[in-house]
Amino acid sequence: MKKIGHYSIGIGDRFAHEGEAQLKAFAKAKEAGVSITPVWNKSNREHTIIGTHPDSVRIEADAAVKKLVWAGDYFVDADHIGLATVDRFIAASDFFTIDVADFIGKSAPEDALTKWVSSAQSLIGTISLQPSGIALDVNADLIKTTGKKYLLAVREAGNVFRHIADKKGAGNFVPEVSMDETDQPQSPVEMLLILHMIAQEGIPVQTIAPKFSGRFNKGVDYVGDVAVFEKEFLADVSVVAYAVKNFGLPDNLKLSVHSGSDKFSIYPSIRKVLSQTKAGVHLKTAGTTWLEEVIGLAEAGGSGLAIAKKIYAEAYAHSAELAAPYATVLDMDVNKLPAPVEVDGWDSATFVGTLRHDQKNPLLNLHFRQLIHVGFKIAAKMGTEYTDALKEHRAIVEKNVFENLFERHIKPLFI
Repeated sequence: MKKIGHYSIGIGDRFAHEGEAQLKAFAKAKEAGVSITPVWNKSNREHTIIGTHPDSVRIEADAAVKKLVWAGDYFVDADHIGLATVDRFIAASDFFTIDVADFIGKSAPEDALTKWVSSAQSLIGTISLQPSGIALDVNADLIKTTGKKYLLAVREAGNVFRHIADKKGAGNFVPEVSMDETDQPQSPVEMLLILHMIAQEGIPVQTIAPKFSGRFNKGVDYVGDVAVFEKEFLADVSVVAYAVKNFGLPDNLKLSVHSGSDKFSIYPSIRKVLSQTKAGVHLKTAGTTWLEEVIGLAEAGGSGLAIAKKIYAEAYAHSAELAAPYATVLDMDVNKLPAPVEVDGWDSATFVGTLRHDQKNPLLNLHFRQLIHVGFKIAAKMGTEYTDALKEHRAIVEKNVFENLFERHIKPLFI
């Protein structure tokens, strides 16, 4: 069976130009004694917006691995797919993020609910989780309530898993179940019951992406109580360990943190829990690569800066349209965005300082950053004007992509 490594990072690359720069960060981590598995990911939504096909992600990943003579494992993720979108990913992918958030809160058939509730009766009582010592209380009412809320979603995950398995063979890909793109977080006790459902459904899940407390907005820091997150993360890690031991799930099952890039304030908590429990983790950092491309172009000055300004002006003009698909993971106030006429007068240092996620820089504007984050559609419409600029300014763009991934993400979490 294909197995994901203990530590892994999902790396997105909207325009498929940064595979080598990203992989160099993993190679650097390996030199430092830490093995992290790269997982190239791109969602159907992003492919649709940009006009690419999932095969392009496989081509990019394979080329980077060949060029850098990477000897470790790597994967290509069909990101946030369901039955309606999965087929075009089958050939290229060996990691599938099965997104069932749309099915949460919808009732499963009564006979299926009754059967699962009956199977979960053995969990009633107080469950002591190890190694944290956290205690979870499970009662009959909680089992039934959780079943009504999540069982249909888990059954849908089973349908998608079996569909992929019919095409690829059950042991030839890594299944992840994603429930993060929903309104309410799952509590640790709900996670326990969800993992029981997943086991009953026969899904050999290797990573699970819950919705944690607080906000995980695109490309900016965590918004919420860090102490509450740390307690919740520890509890969820302990739940995963219990589920592996008691439900027969794969021994490498781990949590997946979606929209995990730039969540600098919780990285110490994640690292602390991983150190304490020896657990693994999967962190998705998809959109930051695109932001680092824009930063690199702006830093290059001249034609590169001009393209960065053009992207912002167009994004500003279409901000509502660009933000709409990401409404649950954005906190962007359009009133705090600089007018394009102002940005047009900026030099490289001002543009870069406003966009780069350096929290010590007074120029940083998180609203500006979030707009650029969702503005990759603008660059896609520019076509070769944008991609030729990436080639022209390759060295400085690659430097930014590498440093962002290694210095701001890998080092604080793992090194």
